[in-house]
This record gives sequence, C-alpha cells and structure tokens, in this order.
Amino acid sequence: MSEKPTKIRWIMVALLLAISTVTFIDRVNISIAGKGLMSEYNLDSVTMGTIFSAFVLGYALFQIPGGWFGDKYGPRRLLTFVVIWWSIFTVLTAVAGDWFLVPMIGIVGSFMTVRFLVGVGEAAAYPNFNRTIANWMAPTERALGVGIANAGLGVGAAIAPPFVAWIMVTYGWRESFYVTGVIGVAVVAVWYWYATDRPDQHKLVNAAELAIIRGEEQSMPLAQTAATAPSISWQKILASGQVWLIVSAYTLYGYIIYVYLSWFYLYLVNVKNFSILKGAMYSTLPFLAMAIMAPIGGYISDRMIQRYSRKIARRAVAITGLVLCTIFIFLGAKAAEPITAIILLSFGAGFLYFTSGVFWSSCTDIAKAQTGTVSGMMNMGANIGGTISPIATPYLAKAYGWDAAIQVAALCAFVAAALWLFINTEKKIDV
Repeated sequence: MSEKPTKIRWIMVALLLAISTVTFIDRVNISIAGKGLMSEYNLDSVTMGTIFSAFVLGYALFQIPGGWFGDKYGPRRLLTFVVIWWSIFTVLTAVAGDWFLVPMIGIVGSFMTVRFLVGVGEAAAYPNFNRTIANWMAPTERALGVGIANAGLGVGAAIAPPFVAWIMVTYGWRESFYVTGVIGVAVVAVWYWYATDRPDQHKLVNAAELAIIRGEEQSMPLAQTAATAPSISWQKILASGQVWLIVSAYTLYGYIIYVYLSWFYLYLVNVKNFSILKGAMYSTLPFLAMAIMAPIGGYISDRMIQRYSRKIARRAVAITGLVLCTIFIFLGAKAAEPITAIILLSFGAGFLYFTSGVFWSSCTDIAKAQTGTVSGMMNMGANIGGTISPIATPYLAKAYGWDAAIQVAALCAFVAAALWLFINTEKKIDV
C-alpha cells in the first residue's frame, strides 16, 4: 500500500497567512491610533502624512535587500528576524514622542525614524513569503499558496480597525502599539518553532509529500543556504524583459491598491456622505473581497497549468482579473447610488487581488533560485506606484473630480492587463 502524503506544506501556508495578517495590522495601526497621537502632540494631518510616508519609504527601499537575504540565508531565519525587528519598532512607536531622539531631531523626526524602521522590517515579508512558497509548494500549487498568504492583507484590513480602535478606546493609543507588537512576536515564535527552509528538512514531511512538492522540477534547488547559494547575476536579471514587464504591471497594481488603502474610507465619508461609523464599516468590503478572491485566482491558475502551458495559465488569469477590475472600478466611479458604488468598487478590488497569486508565482516561474530577489524588485515597483497614488488621487479629484480620479485606477488596471499580453513566464532567467 502506497504511503499517504502528509500535508505539512499547507500548515506552512497557514503560518504565512498569520504573519501576513500581522504584517498588515502593524502597518495600519498608526492610522487608527493616530487620532490619539495627533491630539497629544498637536500634530496636523499634513505632519501625520509625513510620518506615514516614512514607513512607505523604508518599505520600498528594502524590498530587494529583503528578498536577496531570504534567497541567501533562507526564509525561516530571515522572517523570524524581521518580524521581531518590526514588532520592536511597533512597540517603540508608542514612546517615540518621548524618546532619546527627540532632542536631536524633534518629535516628528523621532516618529518618522521609528516608522521608517518598521517599514524596513516589513519590506522583507512578502518576498520571503514567496521564497517559502517556491521552496514548499508543488509547481501546480504555488499561485494558490501565494494567494492564501496574500489574503492576509484583506484579513488584516478587516480585523485592524475595530481591534485597534477597541484597544485605543479601552486602554489608550499607546497600548494599541504594545498589544500588536507582542502579537507579532508570538506569531513568529510559532513560525520559528515549526517552520524549516526546505520540506526535506522537516521531520514531519514524508517521502510522498516531498515527491508532490518537487513535481516536475526535480532538478530545481528548493532553497539556498549562505554556503550553496549562487551569486546573483544582476546583469541577466536587469536585462530580462520579462522582469521589467512584471515590475511595470505590478507598479500599476500598486497604484490601484493604494487608492483603496489611502482614500477609500475618506471617499465614502466626504464624497458619498456616509457617516463615520458606516464609512468605517463599508470601507472593509474591498479588503474582504481581496481576501476571498486572492486564493480563488491562484487556484484557477494552478488548475489551468495541468491542462495548458504555464504561459497561458498565468496570462489568462492575470488578464481576466485585470480587465474585470477595470470594468468594475470604472462602473463604480460612475455609479450615483452610494451602495451600488461600494459594491462595484469592492468587486474591482477583489478582481485585482484575483491576480495576486499569479504575479508572485510568476517571479518563481522565471527566476527559480532567485525568487526572493525578483519578488523584491516587483514589490518595490508596487510601492513606487503606491507612493504616487496617495498624492495623485486628491490632486486629480480637485482638478477633474472624484469620478476621474477613481477612473485613473481603472486605466492603470487596463494598461497592466495589456502588459500581460507580452509576459511569458516560460522565459526563465539563466542565473
């Protein structure tokens, strides 16, 4: 009787989902606790925007280094280190206004420094989620695995506002940073205890599961160590048209995501005239749609690989999701009835995340052992788009109206879909 495969790889994916959720909670907690912070230190909204931007800067700059370190040293240790790193600085956010840096660079400079360092730590998260998926999941399971891990953004977005607000109201704004920081350390302690870099290192993985994981890629290294990792050929990576196509498409993807992250709530309250409480409730719907649709898109792409080529499987899901995203955002921006607008825009967000697993698994498809590095490049592009979006959206709204500002996001989705006509994930980088 043949041995029944174990399912340890799915427990690894569940752990990534938990870390992903914590990642998003620790990213947005300051936007919720910021009300108390602003009152205590007499900070205006422009100043708070500067503090917010410090996180994005650190997050964008350290995407590539974070991915490279994961490729070189393995995601188990790297993720453990960075989660502890950003959890410490999350806790220190609570005292940054009274920290030793204040006499040197002022209160705002102190908060900016701490949030920049939170961003530096979180930058390594998603590239190393993808490195872990590349190591642990079968070639026909990777998009689903990434989709589940990336669903943490939606889960975190749904949990963070009520959870952090409750802590802030019940105990104080500082306590919200203490609690979320401790949660991060607790989650990553479980990760470090249970996870391994490669499935063949895990004592609970049997031979049958290992055979599934390796699939047709028996010769592909499942992970690298500092001693065995090949040196990165930056010339070949930077000369790859496929890399730049994926980075360009994901930059547009990032622009759209940050419209939802930065402006969707205020759009509902200020433009669609919802109350503060109803606006907060309805603003979670796009993120719930993301959490649901990300695994579905990954699953469909992985199933298609079993019948069609990898190129068709990735391209079909990406183009379908991005075109539907275009349509729903465009219609949502034009909808006069507020609830209809929310539903349509939420579907737009869901179909954007429908493509999430395809984007990340495509980095593995083309980069193999350098998955983390190329993933970092791709996600840096998203955060360049995410840096532009919060500034461009209100400018466009003021100049041309909110309909036009939202429709620019639809245009970005359409252009990203067009780029996928030229992306071929079977063209691998020979590194």
